[in-house]
Amino acid sequence: MKGVKMYREQIKVLDCTIRDGGLINNHYFEDNFVREVYKAVSDAGVDYMEIGYRSSTSLLSRDKFGKWKFCVEDDIKRAIDGIPSKTKLSVMADVGRFEKDDIPPKNQSVVDMVRVAAYVKDIDKAIDLVNDAAEKGYETTVNVMSVSKVIETELDEALCQLEEESKTKVVYIVDSFGSLYSENIHHLVNKFKRILKTKEVGIHAHNNQQLAYANTIESIIKGANYLDATIYGLGRGAGNCPLELLMGFLKNPKFNLKPILEIIAKEFIPLREKMEWGYIIPYAITGMFNEHPRSAIALRESPQKDEYVSFYEKMLATEMD
Repeated sequence: MKGVKMYREQIKVLDCTIRDGGLINNHYFEDNFVREVYKAVSDAGVDYMEIGYRSSTSLLSRDKFGKWKFCVEDDIKRAIDGIPSKTKLSVMADVGRFEKDDIPPKNQSVVDMVRVAAYVKDIDKAIDLVNDAAEKGYETTVNVMSVSKVIETELDEALCQLEEESKTKVVYIVDSFGSLYSENIHHLVNKFKRILKTKEVGIHAHNNQQLAYANTIESIIKGANYLDATIYGLGRGAGNCPLELLMGFLKNPKFNLKPILEIIAKEFIPLREKMEWGYIIPYAITGMFNEHPRSAIALRESPQKDEYVSFYEKMLATEMD
């Protein structure tokens, strides 16, 4: 019908390629790679790019992690210098790994959004930290991690607390283990929207069972408006919802897929020779068992990396204990 839009204007896409991808290589990305990603997502019309974490050097060692685990202002400025862009910058801050003083006032930073990641048990701390960031002038989100492991009543209480006490505008469902199915997403988005009456709902999906893209679409159908994705699915373990697929699904004319396809060919295909991510059987198995992929990551780094049956049997025995 003439004049009817095929897209929802409220939808925002956040690229977390560098941040989630950094979980594979301890955040040791070269500056030029980060710069190329920023340029590509900017040219593609992506709303936000999460350039890394904001962490305290007093809590995490610079000897173990690269610069994008800390995202100090000077490093970010060097990476984006001279690139005209409307794409906003985001950093993630894990509860327990940063202090309030690590987040300067917004007028002293090139960062636009601070996303606080927390487990339900730490929701009090998350609210304190996200309110501080909001008061400093940032857009904010709270990312509720490992929702597939949370007791229903405890999740309800946490969401009520976020609605009543937090200044954040967005709360994310995080499928940390890639274990959720469409019916779970359907239920969770409905729950989040019912309780969070004044906030938007976001989705961050992992691809252990090749469902990150499908689950993201399901969340859109149910009303989630903040969507996480990564270029070529780059991310911890099985990776995330691929940005190129999500952009192909969304009909908003502000998006341009060509820059993403170009950087995949130029940077990400060669990167696959150096780093492993994406759907691999051990990650699928941890997803089936609703477990953190750390055991699958350890397997893939061992001489027994392709011994799938023994890994499955070990996971099965652990579940039965």
